[in-house]
Amino acid sequence: MSATLSTEQLARLRARARRDVDEGLLPSCQIALALDGQIIHEEAFGTATTDTRYVVFSATKPFVAGVMWQLVSEGQIELSEPVATYVPAFATLGKEVVTVEQVMLHTSGFPNAPLGPPRWSTREGRLEAFARWRLEFTPGTAFQYHPTSAHWVLAELITAVTGEDHRDAVARRITGPLGLPRLLGLPVGDQHGVAPLAVTGEPAGPDELEAALGIRELPASEVTDAALVAFNDPSFREVGVPGGGGVMRAGDLARFYQALLHNPGPVWHADLLADVTGRVRNRLPDPLTGVPANRTLGLVQAGGDGHSAARGMGRTVSARAFGHNGAAGQIAFADPLSGLSFAYCTNGIDANVVRQWRRGSALASLAGSCVAP
Repeated sequence: MSATLSTEQLARLRARARRDVDEGLLPSCQIALALDGQIIHEEAFGTATTDTRYVVFSATKPFVAGVMWQLVSEGQIELSEPVATYVPAFATLGKEVVTVEQVMLHTSGFPNAPLGPPRWSTREGRLEAFARWRLEFTPGTAFQYHPTSAHWVLAELITAVTGEDHRDAVARRITGPLGLPRLLGLPVGDQHGVAPLAVTGEPAGPDELEAALGIRELPASEVTDAALVAFNDPSFREVGVPGGGGVMRAGDLARFYQALLHNPGPVWHADLLADVTGRVRNRLPDPLTGVPANRTLGLVQAGGDGHSAARGMGRTVSARAFGHNGAAGQIAFADPLSGLSFAYCTNGIDANVVRQWRRGSALASLAGSCVAP
């Protein structure tokens, strides 16, 4: 593949990333672009360097999914099997029918199931929480994003079949072989250089929400500003929340997505990697945006239906691009057509979700056009 970096587009991307920091909307951010397995541009703005680490929230999810992909290809986990086959404690209150695939596709029916401290710190506590969880809809009939609950189940599945803590499994199976630092479950003594999270700005008003999303009030969710800022607590970062507790640099994210394009090692079985990066298994509508979810087995595909921006990848990537963004504006994707991967991290939690979405769409669109095949 022969691709060319556009210095003009890169300059526009850099200016857009810098703007919100210079204007005081965000305390800092990082950008990273990678091609052919290598970082081609990496830069930090504001109170950060390229060595600063960020809590990337749901951009963590594909790292945990990456372990699941291995276990599926190894025959240790069958996607069509109920979770309860591997985790008997899960078979309560109607959840015995929930399959592993439904959990990975966010169609499993328990999007708001609670699990927090201190119960999340031990396996016994997590299993006790699972037993209390109730279904909010019939599994497989709808898509509703599970911010943390689904990946706590994946973490327990990993432990159930391997005997290994999910944090250690991600390090041993994924980040270690890829030459990346430990990203999930950082010991308190190894949390130097993590950017402190801070809420900025004022929330969008009802008129602004209606103009942008067609609603006058955001639906209730566990993803609140207070819940995000709580990750300033070192104990939250140490517990390794599998759906959102990863701590890394933009460069680490961009390199991970290069690995999903090139599969060094190989880390994953080639056929399964082609499936998870290219086969959409969930086209159910997103209740917030109304557009099809376009979920693969752990990732989101941009798609060719004109809604790639609604899926967090801007407007300039190919239909085959895939990624998974995180709360507070974190961006991560790769485009198989151009070979580019891009990551953006910030520690600014913009209270105005409309402005945050527009910022992300602009950054992703500019990044997607930095490299042409």
